[in-house]
Amino acid sequence: MGLVIAVCGMPASGKGEFASILASKGIPVRSMGDMVRAEVTSLGIEEGPNVFGEVATALRAEHGDDILAVRLTSAVDSLLDEHSIVLIEGMRGTAEKAVFVEHWGASFISVAIIADTETRFQRVISRGRSEDGDRSTFQIRDERENGWGLDQIISEAEFTISNNQEITEFTILVSDWLTSL
Repeated sequence: MGLVIAVCGMPASGKGEFASILASKGIPVRSMGDMVRAEVTSLGIEEGPNVFGEVATALRAEHGDDILAVRLTSAVDSLLDEHSIVLIEGMRGTAEKAVFVEHWGASFISVAIIADTETRFQRVISRGRSEDGDRSTFQIRDERENGWGLDQIISEAEFTISNNQEITEFTILVSDWLTSL
């Protein structure tokens, strides 16, 4: 069996950039955030700063905190048939991590991307995603995701990569980390 890597981090810490770097090296990526965005689209809900969090919370309330992870495992298994490494971008909570650990065991590792709060907020302002909003929305999102256990899985990650620097430096750090695997 190949290796499954799940990347976690607070909003705008650089999970998507991490995923882009790995994807540029031929590693397939499955995004948990994309699963929520697809759910919003399928429900026909107009996008806005609170919508994605509300939909993710509703999914968890209706189906359990591990619903996104459960839905994702078979797609990742299929990718492992043809790839030695698969990345899950955006693991957000302890229930999701528990599904991955149980499913893949020693073939699963987690990576935390960390960045300070002000750096993350400036990234939110500059990227202009529909789920992003003002500072209040940013803080509410941090609190909601920590409520799912994000802070715990960040602290428990097998690897931690800082992302308070420019993208070129971050790319070098991630590439060096990947080479060291």
